[in-house]
Amino acid sequence: MKERLFDEIEIGETASFTRKVTNEDLFDFAALTGDVNPIHLDEDYASTTMFKGRIGHGILTVGFISTLIGTILPGKNMIYISQNCRFTAPVRIGDTIRVVGKVIDKRADKKIITIETNVYNQRDERVLDGSAVVMKKEQ
Repeated sequence: MKERLFDEIEIGETASFTRKVTNEDLFDFAALTGDVNPIHLDEDYASTTMFKGRIGHGILTVGFISTLIGTILPGKNMIYISQNCRFTAPVRIGDTIRVVGKVIDKRADKKIITIETNVYNQRDERVLDGSAVVMKKEQ
């Protein structure tokens, strides 16, 4: 991955990637974080909830935004300052999510970039909307 300089990143620039969410993703995330909420792991329990089945961890979905920011847009050598998000629909096992970022602001004096961050499922339904503020660390 080629590193881009702060000045090369433009307001309005967009990027995205897709990822299929698997059963293993949920169990791996639960093992890594300790979040073993049965809504994510126990189908019998989850079927009795308003979601009528297991759903992905919201923060797992946010983690995919980190993938976008750290590897695609803006890319290498970014420092997360903040992420704000609102979950608008559940992510389910087997969903193919599309993580989308759009540069909406730049602050040159501190090399800070604000990125609109949205995630959609395979039906193009928004499952998360938000924004991230990151700082470009240049050598």
